[in-house]
Amino acid sequence: MTDIRDLDRQFVFHPFSAAGQHEQSGAAMIAREASGCWITDDAGKRYLDSMAGLWCVNVGYGRDRIADAMADQARKLSYFHGFSSMATEPAAILAQRVIEKAPPGFSKIFFGASGSDANDTQAKIVWYYNNALGRTEKKKIIARDRGYHGVTVMAGGLTGLPALHNGFDLPLPMIRHVSAPHNLWTRHPGETDDAFGDRLAAELNTLIEAEGPETVAAFIAEPVMGAGGVIVPPEGYFPKIKAVLDRHDVLLIADEVICGFGRLGTWFGTEKMDMKPDLMSVAKGITSGYAPLSGVLVGEEIWRVISGEGAAKFGAFGHGYTYTAHPVMAAAALANLDILEEDNLVERAGSIGAYMQETLRTAFADMPIAAEVRGTGLVAAVEFARPVGEGWEKFDPGRTVAPRIVRAALEDGVICRALPNGDAVSFSPPFTITHEEIDLAVSTVRRAADQTYSALRAEGALDPTKV
Repeated sequence: MTDIRDLDRQFVFHPFSAAGQHEQSGAAMIAREASGCWITDDAGKRYLDSMAGLWCVNVGYGRDRIADAMADQARKLSYFHGFSSMATEPAAILAQRVIEKAPPGFSKIFFGASGSDANDTQAKIVWYYNNALGRTEKKKIIARDRGYHGVTVMAGGLTGLPALHNGFDLPLPMIRHVSAPHNLWTRHPGETDDAFGDRLAAELNTLIEAEGPETVAAFIAEPVMGAGGVIVPPEGYFPKIKAVLDRHDVLLIADEVICGFGRLGTWFGTEKMDMKPDLMSVAKGITSGYAPLSGVLVGEEIWRVISGEGAAKFGAFGHGYTYTAHPVMAAAALANLDILEEDNLVERAGSIGAYMQETLRTAFADMPIAAEVRGTGLVAAVEFARPVGEGWEKFDPGRTVAPRIVRAALEDGVICRALPNGDAVSFSPPFTITHEEIDLAVSTVRRAADQTYSALRAEGALDPTKV
């Protein structure tokens, strides 16, 4: 019988994995089948997936309706492209439904296959828009430290995580970064939400003025930062940021790849965070991860420049992918939207998300190394740090605190995720998760954190006055 683990170890180049270590030890888990919130591995062990894959399986695993929609479409029309004004029925219907769900002001959607390519497309649209208007120097894009926008060449540079730059000659020279609205590490002691937001907006304004507003084209931000730590901005943050951008004629790109399609309890995170973007990227939740699909939503004002001055100056819009508006992927998205609507799952994400937030805060309230529990809707993180005096300091990365917790939870049958650039453990389950499953996930991770805490004490890694 073929040894799948050995085949994987020998031949698969894994993303975000230690290449040499994987080649020696092989896969931590091989998923074989799934249903609801549960994954079964090749040995028959079941795991509660409290991360919905990678923040994406919003409607849960094993949905026959989506699988049947894809199979039916593949039999009817497996593929046709969207180049040169060609079209397919599922993509046209999907475009209408997404635009109608989106906040007001969006005109068109450009389909791709991943959040990374969506954000690369965003950069090209922003440059094209400014070139069409004769503003050839207005090309810089500002992102935030800890922001996650993908891993392609442009998106990888926009991502504000150094580990994604190391070894890749990133970021590209037109990219800049400003501070994240991180309560634990960026907010000053005693600083109110209003003052914190004012300070971050002032930082952005200072950067734009230093670079020259005539050179700054766009600012990209997630409504709630995902992989960078599940960072929720302070109240009033985005209106302050938007005022700075409008003052300097800088576009706002909302990266809704994680937040979009219900994760925060609203259809889009921009609604909950009052962002009012000019452009918007979506992916993940548009198909609940059943098929690779992304979209770039374009505001009417930008579209008029693309179809007017841009078309007159440059001819056909010279950008697109073989799989742009793929009919099978669009069929998956349509079935996914049907489930979200008919089962009221967006509203459910909000209500059961509130339960998850309360459960996490209660469970970790007395945990000596739990520095902060944060989140909103059905996305959350617990960040672990070393207590020192009346405050906190980050653990030495060599202690691998969050990865240890995640490994212990995995051994105990719960999948969560250690986030980069710190010791935060995240939760982002399917919208179908039950109260009992949340209780199981939280209690399992708390138990794993207790084990890790005991080990850190034995290693002398804690402030002796705090243990």
